[in-house]
Amino acid sequence: MQRILYASLFVLANSFSFAQKGVYEDLLVLYVDEKYEKCLAKAEDYTLKEATKKDPLPYLYMSMCLFEMSKKEQYQTDYPKASRDALKWAEKYRKKDKNREFFDNYEDFWAALNTMAQDQGENLFDEGAFSKAKPFFDSMSSYYPENPGAWLMLALCQYKTNLQKEGDMSVKEFRKAYLAIPDISRLPADQRKLLKNALIRYSEHLGAKGQRDSARATIRLGAGHFDGEADFKNALDDLR
Repeated sequence: MQRILYASLFVLANSFSFAQKGVYEDLLVLYVDEKYEKCLAKAEDYTLKEATKKDPLPYLYMSMCLFEMSKKEQYQTDYPKASRDALKWAEKYRKKDKNREFFDNYEDFWAALNTMAQDQGENLFDEGAFSKAKPFFDSMSSYYPENPGAWLMLALCQYKTNLQKEGDMSVKEFRKAYLAIPDISRLPADQRKLLKNALIRYSEHLGAKGQRDSARATIRLGAGHFDGEADFKNALDDLR
């Protein structure tokens, strides 16, 4: 299995050789061998060197290493904020890869990172810790601005913390991301789940403020896509 992983990743790395100064095979080998601390240190060196600090991949490796380290007990003492740092480096990566030159080649990683971020963010939101939930959705909307649910959850957190102007801006970004979706059914599973949950929460937020027409319009954005899911159907029925 590891041999297959090596082969596929080296093919992927070599496919970038004409697009970028370095393919960072040294980082690739360390990452595949699960030598995350060494990979992290090497990647950080690249982000600091004049010749490579504009290349996106070292920032991505920083994020991927920290994400893997956040799941392992052996790193908890020295890297207690590994999961949050993984999100921060993902943001820095996306700033270097604005045109998604490499982004789509790492779909599995984005799905895993999104799942971690939205699970933690939604749990904090449901606990009423809106200011603590906000950074998760802020990061998600920064490294993956095409993800509509992240924008809507960010808007909710902003409204809940009295950031009205910022919330309005995030709603506009949500609408832009939502309208850019060719087909909701083709969204990755993590994004579909977050979009459904965000539509439910946002419609409840509007309903609680007496804005039932706006709440209905919001929940109906998911009609025909999430009707078979009990929580969405209940939210839709409550607003009829």
